[in-house]
Amino acid sequence: FWGSLALLLGGYFVYGAFVEKVFGADFGRLTPVKSRRDGVDYIELPRYKIFLIQLLNIAGLGPVIGPILGALYGPSALLWVVFGGAVHDYCSAMMSLRYGGASYPEIIGRNLGTGVRRFMEVFAIAFMIMVGAVFVLGPAALLANLTSFGLPFWATLIFAYYFLATILPIDKIIGRLYPLFGAVLIIMAVGMTVTMFTSGCEFYNWAAFPNTHPQQLPIFPLVFITIACGAISGFHATQSPLMTRCMESEKHGRMLFYGPMIAEGVLGLIWVTLGLSFYESPEALGAVIKAGTPTLVVQEISMALLGPIGGMLAILGVVVLPISTGDTAFRSARLLVADTLRIDQGPIVKRLMIAVPLF
Repeated sequence: FWGSLALLLGGYFVYGAFVEKVFGADFGRLTPVKSRRDGVDYIELPRYKIFLIQLLNIAGLGPVIGPILGALYGPSALLWVVFGGAVHDYCSAMMSLRYGGASYPEIIGRNLGTGVRRFMEVFAIAFMIMVGAVFVLGPAALLANLTSFGLPFWATLIFAYYFLATILPIDKIIGRLYPLFGAVLIIMAVGMTVTMFTSGCEFYNWAAFPNTHPQQLPIFPLVFITIACGAISGFHATQSPLMTRCMESEKHGRMLFYGPMIAEGVLGLIWVTLGLSFYESPEALGAVIKAGTPTLVVQEISMALLGPIGGMLAILGVVVLPISTGDTAFRSARLLVADTLRIDQGPIVKRLMIAVPLF
């Protein structure tokens, strides 16, 4: 764990600085929010807010569910988390920044031609709608298990929240709630790690190379597509333009786009470690996953390490992850349509013209 953490942090301070230099970040260049401020999508936000919003935008359930499933394979899962997509995230975001906060298909179109751009517009819009739809059901099911309210109630509530987050100015809901949610997520993850140390738990009590999977499923390629917060992170490029429209200087690019991927990697390391250490064997971990999906693992570990109150906060932190990706997926879809059809998003009527058919 410590070795992997050192590699991630070294990547940020050493390789991240190298990538920034190669890209040619211009600290004096005018950013889109300075030239296109509209009070809706182009709104200047503080750096700490952009960092936490970007972290939640890209994370989804990637740094929790994937690492828990990956823990079945043993410590090789830790190594895969280190190969994060930070360079991809930084470069895709900085290209968007250079192109005036351009969306993913527009970046592609400027470099690969109109035909590819049209294909990516259709694909990306459909993909964003599917991501948003999936991230209604997942958190609604988890909340239904924790409360006396049923799945339809929570699904309706989440769907209504998504609609508001899609059409309102980015600083009204996302800019206010995300920093709080992000802080809760980080505090709870670190809290569980510290509690494992103080409780005398034996770390990695069954971890072994090369493979500990109960069914001996192969590490290659399954670990690489199970832990999605590793290098496979193309989805992030669709989310970054939301934040490139809110930042005041290119000099913040490494912190705001390279940094959140490193933070997601740290969260992934924590959940791999919890999965490898909390249960007495891979078979025991596998049995809990089979009985209730990885969310039951989250519930068991959180309640055991942090007690009822802390455990509930930790679980809510995990619930927030898919919700915070679902709402920005729909918001990204609105902006993709607006960019494609060249529809000004200042008037709320024009936002509704796009958002209502999407939903």
